[in-house]
Amino acid sequence: MASNKKYWQSVEELNENSSIVETLRNNEFVEEIPTDEFLGNEEAMSSSSTSRRDFLKYVGFSTAAASLAACEGPVIKSIPYVVQPEEIIPGVADYYATTIADGFDFANILIKTREGRPIKVENNRMPGSGISANARVYASVLSLYDSMRLKQPMVAGKPASWEEVDTRVKAGLAEAAASGGQVVLLTNTMASPSTDKLIAEFGAKYANFKHVVYDSVSSSEALDAYQTVYGERALANYDLSSADVIVAVGADFLGDWQGGGYDTGYAGKRIPKQGKMSKHIQMEANLTLSGSNADKRIPLTVTQQKHALVHLYNEVTGSSVSVPAVGEKYAAEVKKAAKQLKAAGSKGVVMTGLDDVNAQLLVIAINQALQSEAFKPEEARYIRKGDAKQVQALINDIKAGSVSALIMSGVNPVYTLPNGAEFKAALGKVKLSVAFSMKEDETAAHTTVAVAAPHYLESWGDVVITKGTYSVTQPTIRPLFDTKQLQDALLSWSGNSQSYYEYLKASSSEFFTGKSWNQLVHDGISVSENVPALTAGAADFGGAASALAGAKAAGDFELVLYTKTGMGDGQQANNPWLQEFPDPITRASWDNYVTVAKADAEKLGLENYHVANGGLNGSYATLEVNGVKLENVPVMIQPGQAVGTLGLSLGYGRTAAMKQEMQVGINAYPVYKNFNSFQSAKISKGNGDHEFACLQLQKTLMGRGDIVKETTLEIFNTKDASEWNELPQVSLDHSEVASTSVDLWESFDRTVGHHFNLSIDLNACTGCGACVIACHSENNVPVVGKSEVRRSRDMHWLRIDRYYSSEETFAEDVELKENTSGLMNSISTFNAMEDPAENPQVAFQPVFCQHCNHAPCETVCPVAATSHGRQGQNHMAYNRCVGTRYCANNCPYKVRRFNWFLYNKNSEFDYHMNDDLGRMVLNPDVNVRSRGVMEKCSLCLQMTQATILKAKREGRPVAKDEFSTACSEACGSGALVFGDINNPEDTVTKLKEDDRMYHLLEHVGTQPNVFFQVKVRNT
Repeated sequence: MASNKKYWQSVEELNENSSIVETLRNNEFVEEIPTDEFLGNEEAMSSSSTSRRDFLKYVGFSTAAASLAACEGPVIKSIPYVVQPEEIIPGVADYYATTIADGFDFANILIKTREGRPIKVENNRMPGSGISANARVYASVLSLYDSMRLKQPMVAGKPASWEEVDTRVKAGLAEAAASGGQVVLLTNTMASPSTDKLIAEFGAKYANFKHVVYDSVSSSEALDAYQTVYGERALANYDLSSADVIVAVGADFLGDWQGGGYDTGYAGKRIPKQGKMSKHIQMEANLTLSGSNADKRIPLTVTQQKHALVHLYNEVTGSSVSVPAVGEKYAAEVKKAAKQLKAAGSKGVVMTGLDDVNAQLLVIAINQALQSEAFKPEEARYIRKGDAKQVQALINDIKAGSVSALIMSGVNPVYTLPNGAEFKAALGKVKLSVAFSMKEDETAAHTTVAVAAPHYLESWGDVVITKGTYSVTQPTIRPLFDTKQLQDALLSWSGNSQSYYEYLKASSSEFFTGKSWNQLVHDGISVSENVPALTAGAADFGGAASALAGAKAAGDFELVLYTKTGMGDGQQANNPWLQEFPDPITRASWDNYVTVAKADAEKLGLENYHVANGGLNGSYATLEVNGVKLENVPVMIQPGQAVGTLGLSLGYGRTAAMKQEMQVGINAYPVYKNFNSFQSAKISKGNGDHEFACLQLQKTLMGRGDIVKETTLEIFNTKDASEWNELPQVSLDHSEVASTSVDLWESFDRTVGHHFNLSIDLNACTGCGACVIACHSENNVPVVGKSEVRRSRDMHWLRIDRYYSSEETFAEDVELKENTSGLMNSISTFNAMEDPAENPQVAFQPVFCQHCNHAPCETVCPVAATSHGRQGQNHMAYNRCVGTRYCANNCPYKVRRFNWFLYNKNSEFDYHMNDDLGRMVLNPDVNVRSRGVMEKCSLCLQMTQATILKAKREGRPVAKDEFSTACSEACGSGALVFGDINNPEDTVTKLKEDDRMYHLLEHVGTQPNVFFQVKVRNT
């Protein structure tokens, strides 16, 4: 007999007019659940496949209604292949070599596909692959499935066919040719020889044709300097593995400086070998990744950096250019750096990021004088080719009405130009304006024709990243929408019936030798053995030094514009992985902000403070730069910021073709005057406070040297390891003994089979965060949004903790802590140690589940949802977890994440998991977790098992270093090394025996399978 009882969960439900209850009910379930019918029907209860344990599990976490809805999963029918493609084996991943070249990021990569879907980016390890994938490259696979993509061409703002597009464009080009008007092709840097050839052929048909290359973040001054000396438009390359002394002046070479990709060579020389490692000196205004990793960081204003560069030039070349001293505080440090650089000779190298052609010329002069082995002008980089002068001339021509047809590809000038509003207005004077774009962005929305462009994973192409290499881009999926490449369109508009694939294949033999076309496509890259020698020309280096020495500060503050490691130039701003990616330095996500030195903030009344829920708030400010005002800019007080300077990142503040949740931040391009990253600025306090989503509020280590262990190179070379890598002691029977000798649990024999360990070298880790995005991609980690991140509910399986020292060095922190005594003295000391130094040392430490052999989480789980595997991994059985969160409470590393909500197919979390297109990126080998369960790093269990099965299928043992995880594969610096310690040949086995090895919180006795290498500083 059916029950007539009404079951309710809260008093609020008794209010029939409550909008909250109605909203939650509609959000949580699609239709009403017949609880009375089910609970009152004895036959239905007895025939249910839901066990009593499962029933109690759901009741324990939420409600009986939730259990009834979730215990019986939905049936999803799939249609099998009628004719299965030969290259696809269901359940087995396929990998394709390709190249990303989006005008800002360039890298040789592999694409992992499952059943025809690209789901992950990996590094291509073929010889010649010089630039490793960064966080943006790893996230680019998600941009393929952006639901805001332009799905078909548009003419005059309305959907159109390709026939209409071709008719409109050909008529416009014919009219331009007849009238003698300019036909201009405006593109980003493509570095594609076949495209350059095609553009030349297309342009030959028009008497007044121009091809203008535009980089949204310009390297024009460095290109001009290189062209002056070496005769071609390119950038010098650097091999930092050949340098003993590295001096960088305003160049964040571990970030985005000149395309990045220097971390591999840099990290290799930073690991102490035979008692030696390179010395890195950084002079900069903003605290950058490079400055954070430097042995010596000298905070200078932009003007002081220019003077410092002249001091280096004088010391190395023996010149005597008159130049002011670099302030009283750092003059001696600059002089010392100059002497160390000269003493290094050919093992020294200098780099600069100053947007000043004289500064760039001086760097060439210094490196030539040193005969630097790390300076590689002959291995020229072609990944930046923009010419700021040509871009400005084009804008003037458009305003004058002399441009009849403008075709744009890979650029968004209405958003990225400093005078983007003027450009938008001037477009009305162009009779035919065409934009090839993946989205109806700020520029495409105002052109005559908006061409739906394919993603690079749907395209063919070729790229020359550095001289002597030739890379190919190949499609890894059929186009998802009705799109067309620029190259195919140019062929069509030229009257050539070839497809771009045919054109590329036919012309590619001009650019590489030694491989067949099929082999090239398979490898993704070809390296030439015969690279023409480079002849250096003359330049007025002395005149450049004199001009630079005369630099003077102007205005109240010097504003330094930069690009964030996650967001870059902003073309992937609608990518939720990148928006939620925490900045490595500030640890804030979903925002950009103006960074200010503490001393300046105090003078201006700007502040940061914590609120009751633990969130970080900050003041708003108004910036005025060359007459342009940016209002309501959030303020972040940044340790290490040079006094008198401000920092602001580009790439934010976009609104066109963006989901509402991703429309965050301030657009800084309007103050990017003359494409110069350094501007004179004024700042004043605004009204109100800004709410930040900051993942790490604790800034300093407060002297806890057992978390990030470090020493100096001198001590490392002269003292026993027991002194600089001290083993924690614990009390046993009133005696001090090594913590590793005491065991509360029974030990097991783990020498049979595989036993996985992961090594993290703190010397090699640069904090770049590529591993964080790779982990997201491999393990279906959900995006939760700014509001949830602010509540400390981020779901990242891997975090990279960033610590500042409260004194000048971490060693001084420890000394201060150990010398404190007495209650009041201790309280005042520790309070002071929470405040970072003005110019602190910085340490990065990747932290995730430590996979403890004696795991505290396993002993407290009431349902055995978390347990230890034979191979050393801590497992999570999601269908057993009832969400008690005891494991998180008992974890000393705080690496477990709780699913507060259902992030999949939930309109409240409108990110990639909320639409069918976005869910195509999900890895079918990894569960998509539901609400109410605990999740954390699994050491990529699915990857280790796939490696074992592959070896078994091929009838062989697993090869040396064949095992990998998403994070270890992604790490371009080699800081993360994964392997089987039962295999004596694996690198991780040798690293575990190294004197620098230590475990995090070793005194707790958890016996982790993750270990660290002591950080050594070359001070």
